[in-house]
Amino acid sequence: MASFSVPLSGLQTSSDELDVIGNNLANLDTDGYKDQTISFGDVFSQVMGTSGDGNPMQIGNGVQVASTTSDLSNGSVDSTGTASNMALQGNGFFVVSQDGVTSYTRNGDFTVNSQGQLTTTDGQLVMGFPAANGTVSTTSALAPISVNSNASLAATATTSFSADVNLDSSSSVGTSFSTPITVYDSLGTAQDLTITYTNTGTNTWSYDISLPASATGASGTTTTVASGTLAFNSSGALQSVTPTGGTASTTGTVAGINITGLADGAANMSLTWNLDSSGTPTITQQDSTSTTTTTTQNGYAAGTLSSYSVLSDGVVQGEYSNGQTLALGQVAIATFANPQGLTQGTDGDLTATSSSGAAVIGQAGVGGDGTITGGAVEESNVNLSTEFANLIVAQEAYDGDAKVLTTLDQVEQSTIQMIQ
Repeated sequence: MASFSVPLSGLQTSSDELDVIGNNLANLDTDGYKDQTISFGDVFSQVMGTSGDGNPMQIGNGVQVASTTSDLSNGSVDSTGTASNMALQGNGFFVVSQDGVTSYTRNGDFTVNSQGQLTTTDGQLVMGFPAANGTVSTTSALAPISVNSNASLAATATTSFSADVNLDSSSSVGTSFSTPITVYDSLGTAQDLTITYTNTGTNTWSYDISLPASATGASGTTTTVASGTLAFNSSGALQSVTPTGGTASTTGTVAGINITGLADGAANMSLTWNLDSSGTPTITQQDSTSTTTTTTQNGYAAGTLSSYSVLSDGVVQGEYSNGQTLALGQVAIATFANPQGLTQGTDGDLTATSSSGAAVIGQAGVGGDGTITGGAVEESNVNLSTEFANLIVAQEAYDGDAKVLTTLDQVEQSTIQMIQ
């Protein structure tokens, strides 16, 4: 008589399959959840002998669970508008840590703790590459990513400036045109420079760089900090610049523009005026109205972090109240030789094992690692229709094994009655 263990094994594996399907459906709305499937293998029992043609006669002993696998394909991206949220698309996992224990997750529903650090909903710290002065160091050890709103950015003194200007070639001698530009001293105080151009003849203009006398406590209205002459060729391109007391130069810069004795106590400033941008002079002389198109300089006042965003490469970019944008860090991405070997925990946590191999830490979008969408989360990739179809098949398998079991029971009872 056939063993009861055969249909019982079928009932057990069908029950396991229903558990997997039920878990998938239960996590339909769990961010970062990966759909699981269960695979079965037959259990070989014995060879009963051989048939007349020499083939072995084999009877199986039921079924067993062979493996469970996770579908690591991308879930849909759900835009949340929350700056701390991240959706990872492609290979890899976020690296998180708590009490020195590192784990991995696809659930990017991150938040910010009281210390301004990015964390998971259960308090694990989101790890990444640290940044110093806006520069990320991908060779440094991983550290928590901080977006502390109380963080301040110290002032940086201006060391160079430039202005895109056209001077009207049809101007008469003595005609002046001015370009105002704001620079910052070592204390972050805005200092207002004015560059005044005066036509002195055919294809020549003088320049005078000044700031208000009050900035240095000097008498009068303005204080000149630099002056000289600009010469243009017949095409209106800047040909040379001759600082007062110096010699003509075609290097495209005027260095040594010094501002001393600032009234606010800031350090003395030494500025360079850039007159060339990638081989193109920033000052021209054409038969067109004198105008200043843009001005640039490399200093800024002190500021505080006002907002942040996550770029596709995982760089957390901070925007400061002084208009500066600096990297605060870069979210790390971990990949594994065998991601199916990761051990699953609660809240989407995954732990490395000898089967998965050690984590390979990298950056989003580099070396095959996935990219990140900031202000969004990756939804579960469970397909409702597929799960319902699997549910019907598992239910039919369960009913079939139950029918075999009751039939065997009836046969056994009939045999017992015959013996009696």
